[in-house]
Amino acid sequence: MKRRILGGTGISVSEYALGTMMFGAVGNTDHDESVRMIHAAIDAGINFLDTADVYSTGESEEIVGKALAGRREGVVLATKFGLPMGEDPNQRGGSPRWVKRALENSLRRLGTDYVDLYQLHRPDPDTDIDETLGALSDLVREGKVRAIGSSFFSPEETVEAQWTAERRGHHRFRTEQPPYSILARGVEQRVLPTAQRYGMGVLTFGPLNSGWLSGRADPTAGHRNAGRGAQMFDLSRPGVQAKADAVAELTKLAADTGISVPHLAIAFVRAHPAVTSVLIGPRRPEHLTDLLAGADVELSDDVLDRIDEIVPPGVDVHAGDFYINPTPAILDKRLRRR
Repeated sequence: MKRRILGGTGISVSEYALGTMMFGAVGNTDHDESVRMIHAAIDAGINFLDTADVYSTGESEEIVGKALAGRREGVVLATKFGLPMGEDPNQRGGSPRWVKRALENSLRRLGTDYVDLYQLHRPDPDTDIDETLGALSDLVREGKVRAIGSSFFSPEETVEAQWTAERRGHHRFRTEQPPYSILARGVEQRVLPTAQRYGMGVLTFGPLNSGWLSGRADPTAGHRNAGRGAQMFDLSRPGVQAKADAVAELTKLAADTGISVPHLAIAFVRAHPAVTSVLIGPRRPEHLTDLLAGADVELSDDVLDRIDEIVPPGVDVHAGDFYINPTPAILDKRLRRR
């Protein structure tokens, strides 16, 4: 497993990072099997694990904690905070009050006294970024956090956070975690270049685009196409059929090159010079085994050019996949009407 340096932190991390969102109630409920998968990933050379407090409401962190008992020092451990952890509006966001409480809760579940990377899961429009960075800097000085990062930040929010850190003497975000796949290339326009400009490490998620690039004969027949996720696979919706058409072309390309669709998809993300590590999020052991088999796949310029012909650079095939959350002024009409 090849390694890269995570931004300017000096921390060496594997090109594959193991995402643990699917461990727990929303995915694999077998704790013992999940622990074995984490051990298998580490044994295969993955030293970078990413979780979040909100994943199965803390259960994912508990599973990771069990798996790292006796193996903590060999792992670069990342977790996230900020998304709602209960009905109380003070159990979310980036307020100093919640930042410190959320970390203590995560440390307890993870069974450790520090995390290597602590990330704000989403921008918090209700909290001044100065307040959030100040609280996170306190945690770094206390030794409970080694580095801090952001996730799903727009380029403008990244710039504001970097400038605020410099002007106020705070530790700055060293990483950004955006979604990135062949079908969702919008981040190539401004998010990835902005991260590069500030020397940030980039930990991408969603390389298989919620199962569209998993290699299934019918991507719309997966386990994620139920409930709220059904609209992502509804071919009658604008843009979804375009994704299906693109996947058909990519499947042909994969067959022509002798590379499986998921291996092609992950190798594509790894090829971008801004990307440090690609998060893989297997739910079952066989998924992990298959993904690990593609760790050394590299795409030629000819293959990358053919991908560009199917999905042009900087384009999100389906606008519903766009990475930036609408601002409060868009979501709440009271903020845009007199």
